[in-house]
Amino acid sequence: MLGSELLTLFRRLRTWAMLAALAAIPVLIGVALIIAGPAPSGRGPTFLSEITNNGLFVGMTALIVAIPLFLPLTIGVVAGDTIAGEASHGTLRYLLIAPAGRVRLLLVKYLAAAAFCAAATLTVVVVGTLVGWALFPIGPVTLLSGATIDVGEALLRFLAIAAYVTVSLLGMSAIGLFLSTLTTVPVGAMAATAILAVVSQILDVLPQLEWLHPWLFTHYWLGFVDLLREPMVWDAFVDNALLQAGYILVFGALAVGRFLTKDVLS
Repeated sequence: MLGSELLTLFRRLRTWAMLAALAAIPVLIGVALIIAGPAPSGRGPTFLSEITNNGLFVGMTALIVAIPLFLPLTIGVVAGDTIAGEASHGTLRYLLIAPAGRVRLLLVKYLAAAAFCAAATLTVVVVGTLVGWALFPIGPVTLLSGATIDVGEALLRFLAIAAYVTVSLLGMSAIGLFLSTLTTVPVGAMAATAILAVVSQILDVLPQLEWLHPWLFTHYWLGFVDLLREPMVWDAFVDNALLQAGYILVFGALAVGRFLTKDVLS
């Protein structure tokens, strides 16, 4: 059932269009720097001024650009469509006629959304690395702590960062899954999921709400920079994973409670 769901998800033109849009971010960054020249130090996204010296930073810069809006939008589309999309197309009842069970269907839908989180993040990092390799010099990477590592170790750290960002998006996917059980209009669930991500990020920058910040699912989204230190600091990774696990448990339980009592009419 999971294999069938993954095939359906990644056969959709919409899925590939969203991945292509994410892939365009590092391409645009690389081309813009080739045309306009190096960015002034301290201006623009983190690592932007380092790209012309080392193209490996294209992927990291693109990831920082994509995290606040573009990744939440694409994840919101996939997560918000999980159940509401089936209902709107009139296929939800037929899925439940099979001996799959509602909880199993929810789990499969969530795992498919999680797979898209990984695909989306890897798209930005991998395409960014390839673009940087093609357009700029490549060499040892100087970390935030001042230490220098070779290209091979840098690539492994970038994969670890991709894993970090994927984990960061799992809580949002659970929220989208729950919202998708509340409506038969997928656009509503998609928009609500993306809006909640934006609202959470706004609340996270308000000093008056500092007590709330550690509980916001977006709070640790940019904490992956700790993986660019020597030695690597895993505190943010662990805190982020625990926070996302909490959101998965809470909103997963809400989704199950809602879906088990939902009157499926389509």
